Amino acid sequence: MITFTYCYKIKPTKQQIRQFEQYLDICRGVYNYAHAERKAWLESKKSLADRCSIKSEYIIPADTPFPNYNNQAKALTEAKKNLPHLKVVNAQCLQQVLKRLDKAWTNFFKLPGRGFPRFRNQNRFRSFVFPQLLKDCLKKGKVKLPSIGWIRIRHSREYPVGFVPKQFQIVRKASGYYLMIVFRFIESVPDAVPGKVSIGLDAGIESFVATPTELIKSPKFLRGKLRKLKLLQRQLKKKIKGSNNWLKSVTKIARFYEKIANTRKDWLFKLAHYLCDQTDNIFVEDINFKSWSKGLFCKQSLDSGIGGFINDILPFICWKRGKYYLKVDKDYTSQICSNCGQHTGKKPLSQRLHVCPECHHTESRDTNAAKIIRDRGRVAVGQTVIFQNACGDGLSGVRQLTLFDLDKYLGSKNLPVKINDEAIA
Repeated sequence: MITFTYCYKIKPTKQQIRQFEQYLDICRGVYNYAHAERKAWLESKKSLADRCSIKSEYIIPADTPFPNYNNQAKALTEAKKNLPHLKVVNAQCLQQVLKRLDKAWTNFFKLPGRGFPRFRNQNRFRSFVFPQLLKDCLKKGKVKLPSIGWIRIRHSREYPVGFVPKQFQIVRKASGYYLMIVFRFIESVPDAVPGKVSIGLDAGIESFVATPTELIKSPKFLRGKLRKLKLLQRQLKKKIKGSNNWLKSVTKIARFYEKIANTRKDWLFKLAHYLCDQTDNIFVEDINFKSWSKGLFCKQSLDSGIGGFINDILPFICWKRGKYYLKVDKDYTSQICSNCGQHTGKKPLSQRLHVCPECHHTESRDTNAAKIIRDRGRVAVGQTVIFQNACGDGLSGVRQLTLFDLDKYLGSKNLPVKINDEAIA
């Protein structure tokens, strides 16, 4: 089953804008009330059995069950009888709000590093979901939403043929309202088969990514416009918080950030298509980019969007174009010579040139690592890897990968290898 999302900008009327704002306010109120109910139940279990706090205490019966999704969904149905404004919003939208809160609490208890769920103000709650759609809800230039009706959209791209719309999500951004349509394809699609032409991608510091033949530098999306951002933030500081001029300045800064994000996303998608035009197989390093966002080059990696490109955008474009995509081991890619296969030792980050002491091969450190990644990917898919050797082993100027080199070269012992047309597990 294949699922992906198309984004369209909405062109709503004034009445529809008021409906969207009303939906967001009611959904946010349900979210905060349900969150407060869970938090109060948790706080009531913290006091000792023989004493309570001097200042305040949560008085909840001891046999009261935890307000999970099922309990809160039943309570929401009962609350609609006494609170008529809850009936304005589609019932499934409110259920999705409770599921969103339940997911936040589940991630807090099960996933390490997740913070405690917070209450949402109007700036932190900007979307609502329609999980079940009406029949014939998509037409050229317009979409029919449950309980709202037809809305006009900017039909920037055609709907995918053979896919079924499964979910609508209305998102409020600084530049207006957007519609996210989730399409689903039920039939299975075969995986891409490795081809003949391969490239490796090395996520670099000096460049965005490096291929075996070129260094691709990233435009400074944010860092190149920090002067304008500083001017906008200085203007915001002089405004009275909450005033109309303050809101205008906040909107300007939000649109500035949105424009940078759109520019970055457009460049990354174009780069992915550019790389797919050159090859049949794309091999990348298996890197934890979350650690990059907290290290020495955190600002550079977050500005370039390298993590989203390697993990999300590039795999999707490879699947869409029928290219083979694979992650390989990242260890020692900058310490092995791509010409002779020798281990040259650890290099400091300031050394951007690879010089092999054995064969005296000299090239950029990043392109050399990209070649090593490409060769590891070739070995992983069962292709033969051949090294050029200045000294000559057997054949003049050619040395093939041997079993002795595998542990040092591959960094993993569980990859299928093909040497001299013989498969080795």
